[in-house]
Amino acid sequence: MTPGYTFNGRYKIIRSLGEGGMANVYLAHDLILDRDVSVKLLRLDLRDDPHTKRRFQREAMAATQLNDPHIVGVYDVGEDNGLQYLVMEYVAGTDLKTYINNHFPIPFQQIVDIMEQILAAVEQAHQHGIIHRDLKPQNVLIDEQQQIKITDFGIAVAVSQNSLTQTNTVMGSVHYLSPEQARGSMATKQSDIYSLGIILYEMLTGKVPFEGETAVSIALKHFRDEIPSVRQFDPRIPQALENVVLKATAKQPHERYTSAAAMALDLKSALSATRADEAKFLPDIIDQGETKVLDSKKIVAAKQDNSEPVKKSKSKKKKRKWWLWLVILIILLLGGGAAVWLTPNRVVVPNVVGLTETKAKNKITDRDLKVGPIKRKSSETIKTGYVISAKPTAEHKVAKNAKVSLVISTGQKKIKMGNYVGDRYTQVAKRLRQKGITVKKVSVSSDDVDSGRIMSQSIKAGRRVKTYNTSVTFKVSAGKTQISMPDFTDKTASEVQKFADDNDLQLSTSEQTSTTVDEGHVISQTPTAGTKVSHGDSITITTAKAAQKTTTVQISIPFDSSDNQTENRVQVYIADANHKLTQEYQDLTISQATTINVPFTLDDGKSGSYKVIRDGKTIMSATNVQS
Repeated sequence: MTPGYTFNGRYKIIRSLGEGGMANVYLAHDLILDRDVSVKLLRLDLRDDPHTKRRFQREAMAATQLNDPHIVGVYDVGEDNGLQYLVMEYVAGTDLKTYINNHFPIPFQQIVDIMEQILAAVEQAHQHGIIHRDLKPQNVLIDEQQQIKITDFGIAVAVSQNSLTQTNTVMGSVHYLSPEQARGSMATKQSDIYSLGIILYEMLTGKVPFEGETAVSIALKHFRDEIPSVRQFDPRIPQALENVVLKATAKQPHERYTSAAAMALDLKSALSATRADEAKFLPDIIDQGETKVLDSKKIVAAKQDNSEPVKKSKSKKKKRKWWLWLVILIILLLGGGAAVWLTPNRVVVPNVVGLTETKAKNKITDRDLKVGPIKRKSSETIKTGYVISAKPTAEHKVAKNAKVSLVISTGQKKIKMGNYVGDRYTQVAKRLRQKGITVKKVSVSSDDVDSGRIMSQSIKAGRRVKTYNTSVTFKVSAGKTQISMPDFTDKTASEVQKFADDNDLQLSTSEQTSTTVDEGHVISQTPTAGTKVSHGDSITITTAKAAQKTTTVQISIPFDSSDNQTENRVQVYIADANHKLTQEYQDLTISQATTINVPFTLDDGKSGSYKVIRDGKTIMSATNVQS
């Protein structure tokens, strides 16, 4: 399906999200509801296969019955040009398998949070009588907020149905398959719980418990071998948390949790200090059909306990039965003896995980075993020179002189801390977290650094640090300081100027005549009250000025002809709304008595003044010029 193709006149393909054995999944856009959706399209080569079509329809039916925040919702089911499709909720994120690979090791509390969401969804399905039968990390979606959604109910079946049970057919993914499913028996709620236990195991260890060259060999291990200890992999795992794994993956369904809700309740307190001294969960020992040497006395005793009084007439028959039992006993004893005689001497592999390399080697050779190949790899939890794992694992019985291979820790990985000042915080934090480093953020206002850029870092650039248990704090710009504009109405211009100075703002003023606002007080402002401004921004206010009137004053200036002067220099100074008495208004030269007209602009209730200086001497003045 190519991008841009629109099917059913509604769903426009954007890109491929993945391909499966039954269907392909695409990201599409719903043109009617204007939202992104995921579309599952039945593969072209399977569209005529009735079994696959029924399975596809079953997924739609199962999912549409469920309404839970942790189950992917189904919006639409239909057919276009012979292709069946399923339109589902689009979850922006990844599947849990990929998340484990990218984020391992995952903090224990986060593991518990993820499992509680999964268990809530499974409980919802079980309450509606639906068994998933294919629970695995690939069918668990996780978004950027670590919210969980379960998907793919393609082989789900109602509890009351048995139409999917087929002779010699195993349904589900083999790495997460319950023992009863591996035997071909009908899946139950406890089968889903077993798969949930394997998912929890994988989140704690980063791997599945059983591997093999073929699917059959893996399935055999699920009902034959014990689940490996997660605490041997990581001794920091609390025993109570390991017990949840062990109980969920018990070989016998009746020994597992009775429901997903019961498993969630037990998991909820698994990290509690009150369960720190909890004993290891031990399921009943199951007879898997191994050859055993039987005690003849026990056989006779069992025979006597189960015998009933018989009539004398049957004494010959009773005698024959004793002969039969005797023959069986001899065969068993001979067979058991032969088995013991033919079996080579076997020893138990010691537990060397967590020991130094030297001590581990000594412990292995002390058990008449040999040290096999040694590999070295980094570890986030095991110190340098200590054993991470051994193969065969502890408690397995092997022949004498068998080799035990070791994996030795080279310590935690180290990386060189870069210089991230000026970089985008989100990008840097993502890269470092993927490497296992804890990243913290402190937001600080800055007039010089763009919002979201790193201003400083707690670990110097160039320093080599461990990728585990290392925490770095970045001081990140939140942009310029945001200031909320107050209401300046009726404030004085000087009060506004102080606010501007205190907050590094540029103030511009203008005046406007007002009959309602006192002179010098604010009439209006820009920006308005409540608007956010930053350092360096400009603000403007308009202040009130009084009403003004204009009047003209005639000033007669006499001429001084003493000392035979022919000219006088005259300077006129005035004070009104527009002039100050200290500033020269007019400078003129006269040769005779002269009259000048001087206009005065006066504020309401205010008076003006003037003075006239002739040849350096004040010859007239007035201080009460009225309009």
